[in-house]
Amino acid sequence: MLKAISTHMHLRERLHAGILERLAGGGVAGIEIFAMRGHFDYGSAQHARELASWFGSHEGVTLQSMHAPMFASGQWGHIDSPELNIAGRDRKERIEAMDEIKRAIEVAEVLPFRFLVLHVGTHGERFDEHKFEGAMSSIEHLHAFAKPLGVGLLLENIPNELTAPEKLVELIHTLHFDDIGVCLDLGHAHIDAGVEAAIETLKPLIRSVHVHDNQGMKDEHLWPGAGTIDWKQAMELLAAAPQVPALVLEVAGDPEGNPEYGKTVPAKMLASWKMLGA
Repeated sequence: MLKAISTHMHLRERLHAGILERLAGGGVAGIEIFAMRGHFDYGSAQHARELASWFGSHEGVTLQSMHAPMFASGQWGHIDSPELNIAGRDRKERIEAMDEIKRAIEVAEVLPFRFLVLHVGTHGERFDEHKFEGAMSSIEHLHAFAKPLGVGLLLENIPNELTAPEKLVELIHTLHFDDIGVCLDLGHAHIDAGVEAAIETLKPLIRSVHVHDNQGMKDEHLWPGAGTIDWKQAMELLAAAPQVPALVLEVAGDPEGNPEYGKTVPAKMLASWKMLGA
């Protein structure tokens, strides 16, 4: 399995070559960039070129994926910035969300990446047929935009009813696109249907895996082993998937804001790979 890490732990910092260099020191072959304007300004050609230059000089590390924007404001969790929602009941809301996401996809012209990880709906969203149909229309549109740029779409399971494992299967099968897959978030699965059930349901569609831990109650984004996920079982189940997925560590940064924390990250990454047997 390809070992990768998300820049998620640095969401409150501007992404730069020094951060990428440190993450690469944790034994990875791939990186997932989180498209958050305050972190990676996907609307800035200069910022994209800076990162492209770093990847161009590090042949052993690819930009495996980009996480689609979640907030138009570019700031994480601002009270005046609702989540972008491609499954909203309001068509104008869906169009605005798609337009913002397309700005991130366009980066592939300068900074090529393989997959875009996409949320369907928002956290806690209830299922209904209107939202399901709205999501299908949005995904069809984004698929048509992304494919010529060499970007594949991966739908992520998040804590809502629209992306319950069986609903993701239904959504993808209804779309009839054989190049749309799933980014299985193990932390989200653990607090929802359970890791084993999620893997068994989604197995043929899994192309990437978000790896983080929790206590089974809330989305904590802990390092693997710091929560209650059965990692031995999870890795055995993933190894049996028809397509071997990438493993993307998606852990939170230091809650205390300790500037020395970053120096410990490569060692934590290497310990995680060893524990996972990757």
